[in-house]
Amino acid sequence: MGESGDAVMQGNAGQATAGPEIWVRGPVGEAEVLPQEPEPLSAAGARRFSWVATHGGAGSTTLAAVFGGHDAGRNWPRPEHGEPGSVLLVGRTHAAGLDAVSHTLDIFRRGDAPPGLDLDAIVLVADAPGRLPRQLVQRVKVIGSVVDVHRVPWVPAWRTGDLTGPPPRESAALARLTGRTP
Repeated sequence: MGESGDAVMQGNAGQATAGPEIWVRGPVGEAEVLPQEPEPLSAAGARRFSWVATHGGAGSTTLAAVFGGHDAGRNWPRPEHGEPGSVLLVGRTHAAGLDAVSHTLDIFRRGDAPPGLDLDAIVLVADAPGRLPRQLVQRVKVIGSVVDVHRVPWVPAWRTGDLTGPPPRESAALARLTGRTP
């Protein structure tokens, strides 16, 4: 730049002339070879998740096997080691499970979760077949007022270790979120 702040350009005789900075659109001379970017993934499959259990027996290992993603167990994922920083917190729908989910959700609310982690949703796995008692439904609504909640129904085959079937149709929104089609 010249002293006046204008760009300095070379004229025909090699003399410096002051003038506006010019940007040329498109290649000039030989085209620069840029590294190839990978093809974009579909919107549903673009994101990777870490399943984080809020208590023992929450179901994070089963969900990671059925829906895909990284099973962090009861540990925080480590993005610096290549583990996905997008977190799906997992808990059961019984009172102790909802307490654990609320406690872990509060860690995110206070900003005490490790840096680099983003809470995407809560995944609540049915603790028994049938409907939830009213007081537990109320607690799920409170959690859902803060963050997206996905409910996974009781799946008898999962209890015996058969994870080969498709995800339950009641969890279609979770399947779309994780990129696993039902």
